[in-house]
Amino acid sequence: MSLSEPAAPRPADLLAAMPFAAGLGIELPEAGAERTVGVLAWSPEICTAGGALHGGALMALADSVGAVCAHLNLPAGAAGTSTVESKTNFLRAVTAGHVRATARPLHVGGTLVVVQTELRDDRDRLVGQTTQTQIVLRRSGS
Repeated sequence: MSLSEPAAPRPADLLAAMPFAAGLGIELPEAGAERTVGVLAWSPEICTAGGALHGGALMALADSVGAVCAHLNLPAGAAGTSTVESKTNFLRAVTAGHVRATARPLHVGGTLVVVQTELRDDRDRLVGQTTQTQIVLRRSGS
């Protein structure tokens, strides 16, 4: 890293900027522009009938991890990012263990960042797939 490049944000600092995600119990072991990884442990408090992890919890995991990935891909001068569209396919229930979300950018532009996030259980089975579009927010006057 050169002296002119800012230090990359630490995963803990990125997670601290998202109180909802932190309150849900999401952990962020890896955060980079090309790949961001988050983990959510199964807990009865975030389940639906039959002890299955609630779809909203899974979507919150995917959205949070995808947002961090989008944020790390923002162009110079951007103020932030916000989800404008998100689509999730659920493929199997999670009734124990944890879910690992891995987000990767599909498109990085000056107006939109599109991120795809895989959700896998602790046996590495695909449990869901999310594609989300994040709008690039500009500072006033930019």
